[in-house]
Amino acid sequence: MNMRKLLLTLLLLPLVALGVAAVRAATLRPPERERVEAIAIAVDEAAVAARLAEALTYPTISREPPALPDSTAFRSFHAFLERTFPATHAALGRELVGGLSLLYRWNGADAGAPAVVLMGHQDVVPVLEGTEDDWEHPAFAGVIADGFVWGRGAIDDKSTLMSILEAVESLVSEGFQPPRTVYLAFGHDEEVGGLRGAHAIAELLASRGEHDLALVLDEGGAVLPGLANIDRPVGLVGVAEKGFLTLSLSVEAAGGHSSNPPAQTAVGVLSAAIARLEADPFPSTLEGSTGLLFERLTPEMDFGGRFFLGNRWLFGPLLTRLLAGAPESAAMLHTTTAATVFHAGEKDNVLPIEARALVNFRIRPGETVETVTERVRQVISDPRVEIQPTESARDPSPVSDHESPAFRMLERTVHEALGGEIIVAPYVVPGGTDAWYYGGRSANVYRFLPVRFQTDDLSRMHGTGERITTADYANAVRFFRRLIQNVERLP
Repeated sequence: MNMRKLLLTLLLLPLVALGVAAVRAATLRPPERERVEAIAIAVDEAAVAARLAEALTYPTISREPPALPDSTAFRSFHAFLERTFPATHAALGRELVGGLSLLYRWNGADAGAPAVVLMGHQDVVPVLEGTEDDWEHPAFAGVIADGFVWGRGAIDDKSTLMSILEAVESLVSEGFQPPRTVYLAFGHDEEVGGLRGAHAIAELLASRGEHDLALVLDEGGAVLPGLANIDRPVGLVGVAEKGFLTLSLSVEAAGGHSSNPPAQTAVGVLSAAIARLEADPFPSTLEGSTGLLFERLTPEMDFGGRFFLGNRWLFGPLLTRLLAGAPESAAMLHTTTAATVFHAGEKDNVLPIEARALVNFRIRPGETVETVTERVRQVISDPRVEIQPTESARDPSPVSDHESPAFRMLERTVHEALGGEIIVAPYVVPGGTDAWYYGGRSANVYRFLPVRFQTDDLSRMHGTGERITTADYANAVRFFRRLIQNVERLP
């Protein structure tokens, strides 16, 4: 090939690539789905909202160990549930697990069929000291105003727990029996790791032979008003969750008077180590579980969105850089690094003999606690820095199949109860949930809160002014009622 032909070929290659990309974008279409419309499901919105509001008056707060929960608040909440849902407590078996967690068993018509576990948690995070007066309504007053139920736990997560029980109560009262056994698992320590609650419940079920569960559903994703340039709401169903690791970094030094300092104090050594970690983040990728969300949403976009996101083979590096530029989207692409705690020194003229920091990592599927720890050691590359994991480390969960009959049943339920226009998409939950403990016990572990979020709702969870609209909460009740009816669709 002469030079002229070579140059011509080099000039044509980009045009050919762009042409292929344009054809792909033009022909990319959403996957074929059975069209499912919303159905009428009767719920007394005012009545269920009033019961949720009362549930929020019980301060079932989790605090970091070694602090113990206020057992009086939890037991009072248990008594409230028993009074409020009498048919459920008459028909279902109930037992305490781990002291304060609740496990209900609703026997199914087919005792041999794999069971279903519906999860929620009783505990809530405390109100940040000093912010009490910033709440529009007191955090534990259970106020209904302006179309909202206000209070700590309104979204995270008493809305889930209460809507499940509302659905069960109505179905039991009508004489309904599920085709397979349904467990209701309500932990009491999710906000501090779930070891005494969800972990104990999962172990108990396994000891009773419940190894191959047909479906496990916990909190996680929600319905958002739209993503990217999509004008339809998107229901995010978590098919996996990131792992969790906090590393303790510490440096010891001789100390002494600040008038005679070394080239680097313990503070300086540790600060430099953290600076290296922040300057060298974990690599981002659009492949694997990270790409599941984009694969589902891309066909729903306009031509421009399909052109770029539908051709990751061509635009992948550019897209990765663009998405990595915003913290919200960057967290989806890689294992995140966050220095959260720093302790050193006691007096301004005394050299510290120790500096210690905590760095938190949320580990994407495909990496592990071990691989993350090893990479941190390599990036810091300083023998003066001691690196030790804390006790709460755990690997990412397995990734559940977003094409399984169980996922399809969830998708159908979303359309029937919340709206046929919703695009249901798989994604990886960045935070941790109690569902993590079921990763080896079911191939169908999903995370979804059947609520439509607005932008500022996300900041209210664990924040100030937590609330849920009465209409959204009524829809959550509809969702769980229909979900329980739809378990007959599971294989």
